[in-house]
Amino acid sequence: MLEIFVIAYCLYFAFNIYTSFMQIGYVKTAKNFDPIILESSKYLEAANYSIEKEKLAIVSTFYDFLIFMFWIGFGLSYLDSLVQIDSYILKAIVFIDLFIILNWLFTLPFDLYATFKLNKKYGFSNMTPSLFIKDTLKTGVLFLIFGSAVIAVISYIINEFSNWWLWGFVFIFAVIILINMLYPVIRDKMFDKFEKLKDKELESKIEKLLDEVGFKSSGVFSVDASKRDNRLNAYFGGLGSTKRVVLFDTLVEKLTHNELLAVLGHELGHFKNGDIVKNIGIMGAIMFIFFAVFGNLPEELFLGLSVNNEAYAIIAVFLIFSPILSFFLMPLISLISRHNEYAADEFGSNLSSKQDLVNALLKLANENKSFPLSHPIYIFFYYSHPPLVERFKELGYDVNNGSYDASKGEFNYDE
Repeated sequence: MLEIFVIAYCLYFAFNIYTSFMQIGYVKTAKNFDPIILESSKYLEAANYSIEKEKLAIVSTFYDFLIFMFWIGFGLSYLDSLVQIDSYILKAIVFIDLFIILNWLFTLPFDLYATFKLNKKYGFSNMTPSLFIKDTLKTGVLFLIFGSAVIAVISYIINEFSNWWLWGFVFIFAVIILINMLYPVIRDKMFDKFEKLKDKELESKIEKLLDEVGFKSSGVFSVDASKRDNRLNAYFGGLGSTKRVVLFDTLVEKLTHNELLAVLGHELGHFKNGDIVKNIGIMGAIMFIFFAVFGNLPEELFLGLSVNNEAYAIIAVFLIFSPILSFFLMPLISLISRHNEYAADEFGSNLSSKQDLVNALLKLANENKSFPLSHPIYIFFYYSHPPLVERFKELGYDVNNGSYDASKGEFNYDE
């Protein structure tokens, strides 16, 4: 049985490498095309950034493969021999905590390189070593407290219920919903500084827009995202009474009122189209599949790994092999997501105007240095949003029949 999982991981590894090489080759060719969507200088810079990211991804994928071989070869059994605890709950907590901490340490060099080298080179990261350490310590504390509690409950369910995978799914699904509900509150209290909008005219316009579509929230906030990164973004966070509109300070600074309303109109399109509920349902279906698979693994798999078929090992196997299942489900998830994005664009453009949404997307692409072209296979597997070229076409703007005016931040369309 272990051989089947290893073969599946090898296929996953090979395809990851293949898609990255295909993307690099495609972007290297495309960067010599006449620039579209982006300014000329940013078009080339975005292409180079995309290529460097994929090169880093290739090295990281090889490194992940070595880590995978380490764990299944002798890492799990060696860690098992070190953690000699009679209590199955306490053993699961210590074993999985150590497993996750070690994996974090293994991948830390790549996080540091991406944050302090690659993203700084292209003008994205504003992260300082002290802030990175603070964020890491806060995340570690949250993990050790709440993560350990989740591990304890799951290990109890595994040990006490014969059909544990079903009850385990119900518990984890509830935890995921709770995390989504509390996410903006946790970010506010521990990581970011949330403030009510200082621009009262903008706040009034946003609240009017929310009322128009019946979206109830706990407020509209600006967050100091620029202390970490210069990229532009906005999101609706939380569920129920914790729902809030969150605008990155970089977004408020760069976009006009009408463009901001167009971006929020797009997000409200997800709300009106029921995409939030749909996404929760899809996430639940995926989690159900995961638990059904990993809850019915044969004894031979654990014998092959030289560990006991107990809670600590089941959770570790879940963490090691779940990326494989995620990868092969990704195309379907991405396809659904891209469909939802088109529908949200249509809704958002009807709330404001197509021109405002196009201009907002142009600024987002230019500020975030998002290269507009990708290999079709790469899009099929990894793109949760449609390529900008296709989004513009759906909005009635053919990027080949117009030009981007950098001074105005607008798309001039040649009728």
